[in-house]
Amino acid sequence: MNRYPLWKYLIIAVALVVGLLYALPNLFGEAPAVQVSAGRSSVKVDSTTVTRVEQALAAQGITPTLIQLEGNSVRARFDDTGVQLKARDTIEGVLNPVKDNPSYVVALNLVPRTPVWLAGLGASPMYLGLDLRGGVHIMMQVDMAAALQRKADVLAADLRSALREKNVRHGGIQRSGQTLEVHARDAATAQAVQNLITDQFPDLQVVQTPDGSEFRLAVSLKPPAALLVQEQALKQNITTLHNRVNELGVAEPVIQQQGTDRIVIQLPGIQDPAGVKKIIGRTATLEVRLVDESAEGQAAEGGGGSVPFGSERFLERDGRGVIVKREVLLTGENLTDAQAGFDDQQQPAVHLTLDSKGARVFRDVTAENIGKRMAIILFEKGKGEVVTAPVIRSEIGGGRVQISGSMNTVEANDTALLLRAGSLAAPMEIIEERTIGPSLGKENIERGFNSVIWGFVAVAAFMCVYYMLFGVFSSLALGFNLVLLVAALSMLQATLTLPGMAAMALALGMAIDANVLINERVREELRNGSSPQTAINVGYDTAWGTILDSNITSLIAGVALLAFGSGPVRGFAVVHCIGILTSMFSAVVFSRGLVNLWYGRQKKLKTLSIGTVWRPGTDSNVAKAD
Repeated sequence: MNRYPLWKYLIIAVALVVGLLYALPNLFGEAPAVQVSAGRSSVKVDSTTVTRVEQALAAQGITPTLIQLEGNSVRARFDDTGVQLKARDTIEGVLNPVKDNPSYVVALNLVPRTPVWLAGLGASPMYLGLDLRGGVHIMMQVDMAAALQRKADVLAADLRSALREKNVRHGGIQRSGQTLEVHARDAATAQAVQNLITDQFPDLQVVQTPDGSEFRLAVSLKPPAALLVQEQALKQNITTLHNRVNELGVAEPVIQQQGTDRIVIQLPGIQDPAGVKKIIGRTATLEVRLVDESAEGQAAEGGGGSVPFGSERFLERDGRGVIVKREVLLTGENLTDAQAGFDDQQQPAVHLTLDSKGARVFRDVTAENIGKRMAIILFEKGKGEVVTAPVIRSEIGGGRVQISGSMNTVEANDTALLLRAGSLAAPMEIIEERTIGPSLGKENIERGFNSVIWGFVAVAAFMCVYYMLFGVFSSLALGFNLVLLVAALSMLQATLTLPGMAAMALALGMAIDANVLINERVREELRNGSSPQTAINVGYDTAWGTILDSNITSLIAGVALLAFGSGPVRGFAVVHCIGILTSMFSAVVFSRGLVNLWYGRQKKLKTLSIGTVWRPGTDSNVAKAD
């Protein structure tokens, strides 16, 4: 009646071992570390960088506990923050001898102290939020006016092309703030310009006014279109920031919109705001221009003359100069995808996909400039670098572009990654910056940990006193539930915050509630005169329905918080939902396994150690404590 088959005990044993293994990394804490990331797109972080870091530290007599290459960064771990700060200054001096143009970002960080053998099993501690781990909080404001001005520049180029295609001769297009001014020599031309804008540019509105003997058309975005541009600029900036912040290796960074023009960035574990701002400052802008192949331009490219008027000089990755025209043909806004691959000769290449406007502009440019060079320029921190400058062989239509040349597979992947990372649709500035120190985070962890532990101890003490041996079983099941909850959070790499710790304490109370229901049902069966074995079996079976109903209703509330909540509310909901699932397993399956193991093989069982069981109307107990 009250015996588990062997496979059920094996399931419980496996769950216990796996839970302990994956919960164990959370006991080792974190160590101060120095992280080295690339400061420019042309800089690669690889094993050579690891060697340089090791040599720099060895020269100063600094011994790290561990140096390893993780993704696109090198992390050196140390025993204390004093050595960490000294190591940061040493590495910074060696890798960035020119302070004004750093090649690497050297930042302070915190990394787990998980032993190698546990990490080899895939076990790692759960992520901690900003309030528990400390870190950097930055609020940035997006310059929406600049976004609208940039959109106006793009529209000006599109409008010029459209007027040229329709052979409409105008007196010039100029941008004044967020408005385009189109000059027409006569009323017929002005009307032709207005008709073209109405037909091909539905997002634009036109106001026509006389200007002496000529006409001036003020062209601007309609309010809904302007609002859409601002929303898209904010979303693109958030996406780009995600791509850049990922280089810091931050666990669960928070980058989200706040209001209509602000972005909040929270980076748990990062203790170096300067390093964060350097990474954020790497946000890039992509531009496509034609190479100046005039005699003056070629002379300037070879270093034998000055740069012609209307052109600029940029460097390629190998240091060679390229003279390009100032006119911007395409920007990163027209790029929808970039993937590394191979060309027809099986040489590494980058395949670009353009939007409809970009495809049309690119087709026209390539058709008119066959045999000429076209430069793709990436701007970072205000400095441009030519990613590639291929020769246009033929007209390219369809919005699919292939970049090939002197690049290997690694360079093709790097170029595709940089182009996919996109550009900022509008500039931003930092309006708020806070650093939460690890000491404050440590204090929050200690307080949260103490609340959970003391809550566990108080509940376990009450259960053991009130329900005797069954209370011990319930307390062991409660501890098993806590281990499973921590292990599940660690395996899912969920982020634990202060509200999450509150949910963990609440989960303990809800978990023990199931055991109280079971114990009371067993007592009720004993009061009704059932034998101990029957009371155990009926008590667990009848209590299961009530436990399932109550937990499902709580789970529905938790899922609602998870779906519609944000920030701390979601952190609470994650722990709450996982805690409900683990409590159902521990309270019913695990505790029943302990009871079956202890009482199941006793054929002549007469009493149960479940506290005092009073028969209604009497002062005697039916089953006294063993």
